[in-house]
Amino acid sequence: MYVETNRRSLLKGVTWRLLATSTTILIVYLFFGRLDLALAAGVLETFAKIFLYYLHERGWNKIQFGKKRIEPFNLWIIGLPLSGKQILADRVYEKLQTLKVPLERIENREIRKILPELGYERDNRIMHIKRVGYLINKLQRHSVSTISSFVSPYQEARNAVKKMTENYVEVYIDTLPDQYTSRQKAGYIDKIDSEQLEDLSRIAHEYEKPTNPQIIIKSDESLDQAAERIVSYVKQNLIT
Repeated sequence: MYVETNRRSLLKGVTWRLLATSTTILIVYLFFGRLDLALAAGVLETFAKIFLYYLHERGWNKIQFGKKRIEPFNLWIIGLPLSGKQILADRVYEKLQTLKVPLERIENREIRKILPELGYERDNRIMHIKRVGYLINKLQRHSVSTISSFVSPYQEARNAVKKMTENYVEVYIDTLPDQYTSRQKAGYIDKIDSEQLEDLSRIAHEYEKPTNPQIIIKSDESLDQAAERIVSYVKQNLIT
C-alpha cells in the first residue's frame, strides 16, 4: 500500500494549475490572436479561481448536508485461554486499519502490565474488566474505536462493559479446553506457554458462555474466514 506524501500532493496541485492556466491562455490567443490579452486572462483567471475556491470550500464547511460522523465501536473478542483471541484481534485490526478510522488495539497482557495489582479471582477479574471498559469509554469520547481481546469469563463484567461503551459488538470464540493443539495448527496460537495452560485449567470450569454474542467463531473456522466475517460485520453495520 502506498501513501501520498504532502510534497507529491503539492506538486500535483501546482502542475494542475499550470496546465489549466496554459489552456486558458491558449484558448484566448486562438480566439483573439493577442498574446498580451491571453496572458492577462490567464493571470486573472488564476487569482480569481483561487479566491473562488477558497470561498467555495469555506461555504461547504458550514453546511452539514452530506456529512456523517462514524460512531466509535468496541469489538469485544472473548473466549477461553488458548482459543486464539489475540491473533484474531490482531488480524482484524490490520484489516480495519485500511478503512482510515481512528482505531486502537487493546490487549489483556498489556493492560495487566499497567494495572498489575489485581489478581485473578472472580471479583478481581470483574474489576479489571470494568477498568478496561472505563478506558474504552474515554477513548470513544474522542471518536476512537477499539478492538479488545480478553478472556472475560463472567457475564457480569461483560454487561458492565456493554453499558459503558457505544456500539458494543461481542465476538465469542467457541472452543473447548482440549482444542488448543488444533487451534495452534490452524494459526490461532503462536505458542503455548505454562502460564496460559495454568490459566486455562483455572478458568475453564467456571467460564460463563455469553448469552447473546453478535458473532460466534466456531472451532472449525479458519483464522482468515473468522477475520473476514468480523470485518464484513463492521463494514455493514458500523461503517456505512
